[in-house]
Amino acid sequence: MTTLSTVIDLEELAKKFAHLDMNTLAERAESMNHLDSFNIQEQLILECLSYISIDEPDWTYVAANLYLKKIYHEASLNRNYAKESKYGGFYSLIVDLTNLEIYEKTILESYSQSEIQELGACICPERDELFTYLGLKMMTDRYLAKDRKKNIFELPQERFMIIAMVLMQKEQTNRLQLVKEAYWAMSNLYMTVATPTLSNAGKNWGQLSSCFIETVDDSLDSIYDSNTDIAALSKNGGGIGVYLGKIRSRGSEIKGFKGASSGVLPWMKQLNNTAVSVDQLGQRQGAISVYLDVWHKDIFSFLDAKLNNGDERLRTHDLFTGVCLPDLFMEAVENRQDWYLFDPHEVRQKMGYSLEDYFDETEGAGSFRQKYEECITNADLSMEVVPAIEIMKSLMRSQLETGTPFMFYRDEVNRKNANAHAGMIYCTNLCTEIVQNQSVTKRVEEYTKDGRIIIEKIPGDFVVCNLSSINLARSYNDNILERLVPIQVRMLDNVIDINSIPVLQGQLTNQKYRAIGLGTFGWHHLLATNKVIWESPESLDFADQIYEKIAYLTIKSSMELACEKGSYPAYSGSDWETGDYFAKRGYLEENSEFDWAGLMNDVQENGIRNGYLQAVAPNASTALIAGSTPSIDPIFNKQYSEEKKDYRIPVTAPDLNSQTTWYYKSAYHIDQKWSIEQNARRQKHIDQAISFNLYIKNNIKAKELLDLHLTAWKNKLKTTYYLRSTSTDIEDCESCSS
Repeated sequence: MTTLSTVIDLEELAKKFAHLDMNTLAERAESMNHLDSFNIQEQLILECLSYISIDEPDWTYVAANLYLKKIYHEASLNRNYAKESKYGGFYSLIVDLTNLEIYEKTILESYSQSEIQELGACICPERDELFTYLGLKMMTDRYLAKDRKKNIFELPQERFMIIAMVLMQKEQTNRLQLVKEAYWAMSNLYMTVATPTLSNAGKNWGQLSSCFIETVDDSLDSIYDSNTDIAALSKNGGGIGVYLGKIRSRGSEIKGFKGASSGVLPWMKQLNNTAVSVDQLGQRQGAISVYLDVWHKDIFSFLDAKLNNGDERLRTHDLFTGVCLPDLFMEAVENRQDWYLFDPHEVRQKMGYSLEDYFDETEGAGSFRQKYEECITNADLSMEVVPAIEIMKSLMRSQLETGTPFMFYRDEVNRKNANAHAGMIYCTNLCTEIVQNQSVTKRVEEYTKDGRIIIEKIPGDFVVCNLSSINLARSYNDNILERLVPIQVRMLDNVIDINSIPVLQGQLTNQKYRAIGLGTFGWHHLLATNKVIWESPESLDFADQIYEKIAYLTIKSSMELACEKGSYPAYSGSDWETGDYFAKRGYLEENSEFDWAGLMNDVQENGIRNGYLQAVAPNASTALIAGSTPSIDPIFNKQYSEEKKDYRIPVTAPDLNSQTTWYYKSAYHIDQKWSIEQNARRQKHIDQAISFNLYIKNNIKAKELLDLHLTAWKNKLKTTYYLRSTSTDIEDCESCSS
């Protein structure tokens, strides 16, 4: 017979959770003495989960305490240390998992035994109690290192320490102190690293970056080479955005044969098959988004590609779609004007340039509309004329049915591109927060040498982004941003040097721009704990204030890293060097608590380490692990059930109590114009973009939805992500959950 004390210490739980009534749990536990300890633990955890409610949300922490005892016991058995100890020897763990070929050898090669023992002594088991049950369950199931039989070896604090050690392994000075600082940031849940980093750091498989963007040229070589590269990234756990705007349209000529081209749809079908057949480390199918310009002749078939009705041969249900929108199109929609569709191949042949290579450098004027007008007036070009509003109707119809396409406002993106001197941005990534220079990779020669076939390519800018996110509520409320941001920027920068990307042009681009994406999550959590109403002027000012502070600290931290390690290679001629980055955002003209002019001078004098710095990702999974709200999104409900592949767990809004409950308004009851205005305030301070969802009710009128899109564009948003309707079940991108 199992003694109850070996499974649950009711007195200890009663002290920790004095505001909860433990009597019912005690009675339930006493009735289980005939069961073995494993079954008692499982039943008591389920009992605690059944008690979770809006009135008593903290039962999740009781369940987490019980689950901790369970995984501590399992780890002690698998690692052969005293079960009374929560954690075993850290050095022996690394040796054992290295011998089992779970950990990579570089950990033991980079750190001495004494260094590892010193770091192991800094592990704080009590920080495990910061997890909710759902957060701990997800952390254990998905991210902790196990042996080949799926037995638990690594524990949560050891995962954080391993990540810190891996990311700091090449530091030349104060290395152990930097490891400890990175561990402090993660173990206190002040920040999270990207899902690939959380899962793969220190292990013998996978890579650490979240997002990639490929630019496909109008040639068979490029199309098939890109598909191979995309498959390699999908296999290693990356989410991929693909720009298809250069591919000729249906009916275009091929080598002088008119009407020979099948357009972009067949290549989308090919990518759809790749997404399904090449999964991400066996955990989930590949995640690929495709983008097309709104002036492309295939735009209508592209917009219909995810619909549930129609010809299945023209459907790509497993891809996510996005549309690249110039200001001129949005003006034509608003003014009910005509819009012209072109074949990009024909434009290149007859006009001598690519229309997608231009954008409006200023609002209302610029090279894109000049080139577009030239195309319209050229009688030699075949073109289709349609009312712009008809394209918009087709776009919104698809959004209401499928949640996509995503919106990419290309003029605003390129106007604010800090590296416009070095390239062009054609589209965004799968989750709409990454905007960086892109260009095609071209084959230039294929020849034989010494019995080998050698293919030479000129590498293009293949976008790679390395993500991590600030837990806003915890870090802001604890007033530690000044300490957090510098170590977070250093961690992200180090990912670039230690990561192995299976696409060589991605590695080169990673080094060229040293792009990082420092983001945030927990915005609604932050508002609630600070008693700020979502639909209020205070929320707008709060967004402005906190994101300005994060921007200042991020730029300053990257500048200080440049003093230590040097600027990114493409720095010369950038907006960072000229100071235009600061001028374009009005930092030099306004009163601020931050010395922007001084920071601009420091950047011009010392350089900056990272060409791209900030991006706000969806953070769906890692926000749950950290016990907060995803990204900058409002909550769906104060209480709901989180359904994963093999479990269903009740969840409440974080820090829910009699004070905060009034500030947790459901996303579907919030006037979305307040959300758009909040996002406009924060977008000013973010050099890349933001995964920004629009939440609507399923009975919304077309005019109201159009008004939301026009409002987003007029507020200078760079992108919008899903249109989330009360009648639409939307899948989240887990590659960018950082």
